[in-house]
Amino acid sequence: MKPAVILFPGSNREQDAVRALRLVSGAKPQVVWHAEHELPKGTDLVVLPGGFSYGDYLRCGAIAARANIMEAVRAHAARGGLVLGICNGFQILCEAGLLPGVLVRNARLRFVCREVLLRVERADTPFTKAYRKGELIRIPVAHGEGNYTADEATIARIEGEGRVAFRYARPDSRIDETDGPNGAINGIAGIYSEKFNVLGMMPHPENYIEPEIGPTDGRGLFESLAGALKAA
Repeated sequence: MKPAVILFPGSNREQDAVRALRLVSGAKPQVVWHAEHELPKGTDLVVLPGGFSYGDYLRCGAIAARANIMEAVRAHAARGGLVLGICNGFQILCEAGLLPGVLVRNARLRFVCREVLLRVERADTPFTKAYRKGELIRIPVAHGEGNYTADEATIARIEGEGRVAFRYARPDSRIDETDGPNGAINGIAGIYSEKFNVLGMMPHPENYIEPEIGPTDGRGLFESLAGALKAA
């Protein structure tokens, strides 16, 4: 496993991502500065971490999506390489055209920082094989612009192709947009690309991996990635 974590001005979760990858897989991620033009040789996973790239000016992720390194990230994804965008990373992926839709202001216009319940929508992707379909996991969120939205045709396509990765859920597994932290359509917390090799999600799985400091529900995502890349 040869992961690369992209660092933009304003990122603040890159070391959390590095630590999660190292603890779960034993890998030694390389942190890549946004101004670079190439990924490290042999990179098989790219992680776009959370934070406030470029201070969230214009729109969240809009400037970062045009950084030099993003051409290499697009090429990596086009070859079938795995890409994970977390929180601000999800916003960047949408702004870069690697995922459809956009993340806008939370419905209540407040920054939300708390634990949420997510329902795993499928367990047959490189990101989720360590989970069970329908499993409820606890993961924290921390964002002000996590309200996923898209036009009706895009939502219908995403839903029809089974590309919703996670949804904000109630303890009984039901989905209710009014219960979610941000008002996202259909409770969408994360989505896949058409080839299921790119995942963007607003919650932070990298913060729930160590039993010494809290829940470990986020480990499954990194374990899934490690397993998928080892098998490849």
